[in-house]
Amino acid sequence: MLTVYTDDHRLHQGRAELYNGTLTPSFEKPSRADMVLERVIATALGEVLPPQVHGLDPILKVHDEGYVRFWEDAWQRWSASGRDWDALPKMWQVRRLRSKIPEHVEGQLCYYSMDAGTPLTAGTWPAITGAANVALTAADRLLAGDKAVFALTRPPGHHAARDYCGGYCYFNNAAIAAQRLRDGGARRVAVLDVDYHHGNGTQDIFYQRADVLFLSIHGDPRSEYPFFLGFADEEGEGEGLGYNVNYPLSAGTDAPTWFAALDAACARIAAYAPDALVISLGVDTYEGDPISRFALQHDDFTRMGARLSRLGIPTQFCFEGGYAVEPIGINAVNVLAGFEGA
Repeated sequence: MLTVYTDDHRLHQGRAELYNGTLTPSFEKPSRADMVLERVIATALGEVLPPQVHGLDPILKVHDEGYVRFWEDAWQRWSASGRDWDALPKMWQVRRLRSKIPEHVEGQLCYYSMDAGTPLTAGTWPAITGAANVALTAADRLLAGDKAVFALTRPPGHHAARDYCGGYCYFNNAAIAAQRLRDGGARRVAVLDVDYHHGNGTQDIFYQRADVLFLSIHGDPRSEYPFFLGFADEEGEGEGLGYNVNYPLSAGTDAPTWFAALDAACARIAAYAPDALVISLGVDTYEGDPISRFALQHDDFTRMGARLSRLGIPTQFCFEGGYAVEPIGINAVNVLAGFEGA
């Protein structure tokens, strides 16, 4: 299986996030992608290629222009007064506050953020545009005839909505890839999110559309981040009604229960009969993940890949979460190897 990857991800390295009531070293760090790449090479999964540059137009097809332009020069504006530390929002635009975009960078960061875990750093812009290029290049390869491609995207993307960031995510790589596949001739695309946390951003982007089916298997938002989306009764709106499917599962969910949800999701995908499938591949469902609470083991990820392969659909994997860094490469590549082996 081809892997698309860029070293640009290392330019983004957040120093801290607000977690468990205190500033903590960021869980989302460059070593995550480095460990996956190391495993891809060690297992001879396939060729590793750099991305092609696609510009901003494909990103602007799924994200608000003001939001994209904010990130383009946010660090320059933040650091202009001599600040060389990361920026985190100090408040959010919540209920009964005016929905007006502030003029200064601090206020705009608050407006365009949903949490204090997604910092602005000196390298954020080249890293997030690099990740988008990785996703777009992988989608182009799928359109050219490859049966499966792995986009080793970092920072991740599935929490990034049309006009806000969160959960370590800035641009929604899976959504950008899905739109690229649609524009390239795929009549219908399915996006399946297997990360522990609900893909609220992807849901937000496609919630009113019938040409992209979104499905997510994740921790129940009554107790798990992102808390405010991911419930089973969220089924889409307007033309998108019936094309959004959530499978919230309780903390501690074991492999049999998780795979029952995967089987149900695969049945919905098969009935939809898409021309292409995008997998938001988070491996934080692993039993040893420090910020997640499912109980999948190494072999379960191989089984996951094999089950997805049985759908027989051209498939693009976009890397998302997974914060047990030492085994992250094993788990991610097990999915890909299981897909290939099946």
